[in-house]
Amino acid sequence: MLAPLLLLWPMSIAITYLVAKSIANQPFDHALEDSITVLAQQVREVDGKVLSRLPGSARDILRADDVDQVYIQIIGPRREHIDGDRDLPLPPDDERLRNGRVHFRNELMHGAPVRIAFSYVNLRPLARRGDEPYAALVQVAETLDKRAQLANEIIKGVILPQFIILPIVLALVWLALTRGLSPLAQLQERIRARRPDDLSPIDSRQVPEEISPLVGSLNDMLERLSQTIEMQKRFIADAAHQMKTPLAGMRMQSELALRQLDPEEIRRSLEQLAKSSESATRLVNQLLALARAENQPNAGLAYEELDLCESARDTVQDWVQASFAHRIDLGFEQPDDPVLIAANPMMLRELLSNLIDNALRYTPAGGSVTVRVRREDELAILEVEDTGPGIAPDERAHVFERFYRILGNSAPGSGLGLAIVREIAQQHGAAVDILNNPRSQQKKAPGCQFRLSFPPPRVTDEEAG
Repeated sequence: MLAPLLLLWPMSIAITYLVAKSIANQPFDHALEDSITVLAQQVREVDGKVLSRLPGSARDILRADDVDQVYIQIIGPRREHIDGDRDLPLPPDDERLRNGRVHFRNELMHGAPVRIAFSYVNLRPLARRGDEPYAALVQVAETLDKRAQLANEIIKGVILPQFIILPIVLALVWLALTRGLSPLAQLQERIRARRPDDLSPIDSRQVPEEISPLVGSLNDMLERLSQTIEMQKRFIADAAHQMKTPLAGMRMQSELALRQLDPEEIRRSLEQLAKSSESATRLVNQLLALARAENQPNAGLAYEELDLCESARDTVQDWVQASFAHRIDLGFEQPDDPVLIAANPMMLRELLSNLIDNALRYTPAGGSVTVRVRREDELAILEVEDTGPGIAPDERAHVFERFYRILGNSAPGSGLGLAIVREIAQQHGAAVDILNNPRSQQKKAPGCQFRLSFPPPRVTDEEAG
């Protein structure tokens, strides 16, 4: 704050000087006005001739001044010189000035600035309307030395105390800022002294009231960061635990194959090794897909408007060969008109692939899986139906958890597919519902229907225009 104070100080001096000059002019202007009044009373017209009856002693009194030089002038109606100094400059010839009032102006007299008071004295007040004005000009001028001295005295009286007050103000400002910012410095030291893994909330009772909202926001961020780190720790621990089983199986099968001498036994061991490798590969791919879905930065900014029918049809075609291997009828239904949504194409493909893979794994041979796209009001609906055993209502809230497996289920899987589906759906603002297949005719196999409801794509101002 020192720079603004030092900048305002010269501005204060300049304004004070202007005010001092205005104050100094007022009493001296009043004195000049009184002199004009005295002179005007001594101007008369006698027998058509303008005369000044000002005695010499009165003239000497008007001119008496120890500091300034005073000039007097009386000019007749025809611009003839009546009395006083001849070289005093005349005012501009303006009818608006002939109103009997005293006016002021600044001029130069012998190279020195002077203040002039002047007035027009009407010598024929009873003249008929329409006659030309018949007035004498009376002027009194004085130099500006007394005015400058008074203005300087006023400036000194104002500025000198400021030389004393300004350092006191600076000291008070410095003390106030130091005292006011000390809690911030203490807060800074407490934050710097924290351990890197300390994400506990900052005590907001010891901070200034003005930054309490900032500390509150920082505490909210620390809480979210703590939850994210804790979630990542659980994810890493669960992933490591899940990876142990296929890796241990692969190691056991490879060691068993090395000890076998029978080619048929070696072949069976290698087949088991290939299955374990396939299971581990799928688990790793799903872990990477889930990590990518959870850490998609600003997913909304990467979305684009696309046709859900076209994206779903392309994904279904990729799973046709897998449906043949499982001996399952894989079908696709779509409306005649496009169904537009705002989505990330890669993430949407991952979502639908996990739903189709999950349906194929849990549907017995000879069953069917149907992928359907339709529109319901303003929502885009994506449905994946199967004729498998279905999911009990009390299990539906848990199947989206990581590595969750329904008890008694022998279908191969890692328990990550539906967790990936939920994460991608949340990023797209879509709701996920699990229902029984309304087209299933078997009570023991009610089937399952995963229904995703996508909101309509947002239209920006540029697109609307």
